[in-house]
Amino acid sequence: MSNFPILILAAGQSRRMQGRDKLMEEVEGQPLIRRQAEMALQATGGPVIVALPTQPHARYDALDGLDIVRLPVPDANEGMGVSLRTGFAAIPSEAQAAMLLLADLPELTAADLKTVLEAVDPDSGKLIWHATTEDSQRGHPVVFHHDLFAEFAKLSGDVGARDVVKAAGTKVAHVMLPGNRARLDLDTPEAWAAWRARQI
Repeated sequence: MSNFPILILAAGQSRRMQGRDKLMEEVEGQPLIRRQAEMALQATGGPVIVALPTQPHARYDALDGLDIVRLPVPDANEGMGVSLRTGFAAIPSEAQAAMLLLADLPELTAADLKTVLEAVDPDSGKLIWHATTEDSQRGHPVVFHHDLFAEFAKLSGDVGARDVVKAAGTKVAHVMLPGNRARLDLDTPEAWAAWRARQI
């Protein structure tokens, strides 16, 4: 099993959910955020770090009992860049690489995470290992080489990791996952209802 750390971004506000929290939606009998954290723990022997809003927040209760690092992001409402900056600063300095996982992808599995982690070779000259859909669209998770960690310290506002990926140029490896699960996120109550209808 890999020992690479996994950083789960779960500090967002679910603004499009009309008052509901998408990470507290039930998937496979438990809140999505807990499912994702358990999935990460199954995929790596390294630390699992979950970037969260500040307390009090129901997401903390949903993670009770799990051997994870709960990482509050006080200024998370400024955007994803802040969560990325805070999260990568918390990754152990000796880690050769780390996986970034968005918390709102309900069809990803532990096997998918392992597939991406098993593709990682820090000595290969590659800097990024990027999951894709079956039709080659980039999605998540994404593994970043240690040499890129400092790039995340420069992020702010609602800037994601896209510029970090772009800067890596040709040093990006693609790892195909089945179907559309590397990209399927559910941001509205309507999207959740439609997805649940397809599960029946």
